[in-house]
Amino acid sequence: MKEIIEKIQETYTAFQKDAELQVENGNKAAGTRARKASLELDKLMKEFRKASLEASKN
Repeated sequence: MKEIIEKIQETYTAFQKDAELQVENGNKAAGTRARKASLELDKLMKEFRKASLEASKN
């Protein structure tokens, strides 16, 4: 579960950086990267939820 949390943190950091570039500078490529990162975050959050539920059962 620790690995999932680290991946979430890394992906969120990348998302935040790219989202700021899009908003502040109008960087279209950064917007594309931010959207891709948001989809990855969604997947990682679902994976975390599953792992968390399994851990609470034990």
